[in-house]
Amino acid sequence: MQAPAPAPAPAPASASASVSSLDSRVDEVTHVEATLSKRRPILPGKKPSKAADKTGKAPPSRTRLRISANWWRSLQCVGMSLHFLAPPRPPNPDFVRMIPSTLSSREGSFALHFYLPEGYTKADNWPVVVNYHGGGFTLGNGTDDARFARFVTEKVHAIFVSVDYRLAPEYPFPTAVEDGADALVYIVKNAAELRADPHRLATSGFSAGGNIAITAPLWLARLRKTRGDLPEHRVVALATWYPITDYTLTRVERRETAIRPEECLPPGLTDLFDASYLYPPELNLADPYLSPSKASDEMLKEGIPDKVLFYTCEWDMLLHEGEELSRRLKDPPISKDVYYTMIRGVAHGWDKGPNPLKAPRKSERLYLDCCHHLRKAFEQAEGESA
Repeated sequence: MQAPAPAPAPAPASASASVSSLDSRVDEVTHVEATLSKRRPILPGKKPSKAADKTGKAPPSRTRLRISANWWRSLQCVGMSLHFLAPPRPPNPDFVRMIPSTLSSREGSFALHFYLPEGYTKADNWPVVVNYHGGGFTLGNGTDDARFARFVTEKVHAIFVSVDYRLAPEYPFPTAVEDGADALVYIVKNAAELRADPHRLATSGFSAGGNIAITAPLWLARLRKTRGDLPEHRVVALATWYPITDYTLTRVERRETAIRPEECLPPGLTDLFDASYLYPPELNLADPYLSPSKASDEMLKEGIPDKVLFYTCEWDMLLHEGEELSRRLKDPPISKDVYYTMIRGVAHGWDKGPNPLKAPRKSERLYLDCCHHLRKAFEQAEGESA
């Protein structure tokens, strides 16, 4: 489970130097060039195709799910409070903007948390990283990734916008994805006011948010075809951390094929996530905005940015589907520039550990690694538009 001000600082030499020092981190991560570290065994049995196949013919009532979700949300708040105590303390947002939903059939509004780079007021064309927190589409807050926000603002010299998308069970699929795309639309339409460069956008996300980091650009690509009021823009990169990408896989299959099943999230929690988000019962689990692994080659080629960063966890039940999607995006005919990293010896959500004495091990090195690649993608995009 899982919350800015004077001249643009010169690109610190430490950014590239620190990243190059990661070459010796063999004991910590494995960088894979679009090949699988281990093939996922195929278990016998019928694949689920509808939400009811996963949640049962008599799933918990929506009221019961809301009560359970609120209980878990209170526990998560305690855990994140401890997480934020570890030095160095993460930053608070510089400002928060409430925006109305324009894409969803479910009316409402949600918050965007803005973290600003140094020198923000002295330039008007900052790159933007739009981030989506984790929590199974049921838990979490827009400030959960504040530690990552600090790295993005300091090392990438970009605006970091964290999206407080609306949560299930109150707002099941596809609300989170719609809100994710809505955030991108808002930034594109208000780029001048926000001092943002609409041609240097990136998405990032963790767990469920890693799914949105993939599916929101797909939704945005569809909007470009259907709406004439969308200004010119470009998403140049996405960074997805231990994402869920294929809801046609059962939780049992994921656990039984995990390297360390005992390190996976407990069934009581993942059952809550699935019952909350996968609604109504007839929902198609192969919908590409739910399961991007099931999207067509054409859809992925058109909607996914050229640079894709995958960070998966060795002990995670989602490891294999992340590996498989990364390879598919890398290989023809999609042929994206994919950087895939498996983090050894860690479980799902390892970087959000509630230890108040120190930040989770390896998280700062991996955040720095990600920022190095995001910065390169932004610099390349700036050079192409010059």
